[in-house]
Amino acid sequence: MYRDTSSCNTYNYGDARYWDARYVQEGGSFDWYQRYTALRPFVRKYIPTSSRVLMVGCGNAVMSEDMVKDGYEDIMNIDISSVAIDMMRRKYENIPQLKYMQMDVRNMSFFPDESVDSVIDKVCCHRGICTLLVLELGTLDSLMITYGDPTVRMPHLSRPLYKWKTVLYIIPRPGFERPGSCSLTTKSYLEPVPTTEKGLLPADFVLEDPDSHFIYVCKKMDETELSNMPIFPLTNNVF
Repeated sequence: MYRDTSSCNTYNYGDARYWDARYVQEGGSFDWYQRYTALRPFVRKYIPTSSRVLMVGCGNAVMSEDMVKDGYEDIMNIDISSVAIDMMRRKYENIPQLKYMQMDVRNMSFFPDESVDSVIDKVCCHRGICTLLVLELGTLDSLMITYGDPTVRMPHLSRPLYKWKTVLYIIPRPGFERPGSCSLTTKSYLEPVPTTEKGLLPADFVLEDPDSHFIYVCKKMDETELSNMPIFPLTNNVF
C-alpha cells in the first residue's frame, strides 16, 4: 500500500496529516516527556481515581493504560490523529475504562459543561496550541506537563476567566543525573516550587536540569480566592 509520508517531513504540529503520517511510520507506543511512574505522585494527589478524566493529545502513549492499572475508572482519550485513535481503540477494545475519540482540541464543543472532572495535558500544549487549549478547557481542573516555563504559561493560566489557582512543580527529564556534589534529594521534586506574586520563578532560582519539565496543577478557586487573584499582562510569546 502506498503511504504518503511527505507531511511527516515538516513539523506542522497542529496538522492532523503530520501526526497521521508519523504514527503510520513509527507504530508502537511512545510517551512524551515523562512516564506515568514519574507523574503518578502528582496525578494521585490531585485526581481521584473516580474522576472523569479527559486526556488531551493522547497519541499512542500508554499513560492512560497505566492509570487504569492504578485504579482509574473513566478516561476519555482524544487526539487529532485518526490513525492514532483507531490504533488505540483497537488495542484497548476490551478495557471499558478507556475510551478514544478523534478530535481537534481547538474545538471542544462535544463536551458539555461539567461533563469531565479533570484534564491531563501531557505535551499537547507544547505542540503550538497552548492558548487555544486553555481557552477551551478553562473551566476545568487541569494538570499540564510542558517545557513551557512560567513566563510564557502563567499570563494565560492566571486569567480570571478560568478561575484557576496554579501550583507549580518542576521535575528533571528522564535519565537526568544530579552532580555528585548535589545534596538535594528526589523528594524535593514532589514539593511545589515557590513563585513570585506574578506566578514566576524567583530571580535567583536555578534549574537543576536546564531541560526540566514544568507541571502546572490548575485548580478552580472559590470566590474569595478569585477576588484576591492578581492579573498579569499577556505577551506575544505564547509558546
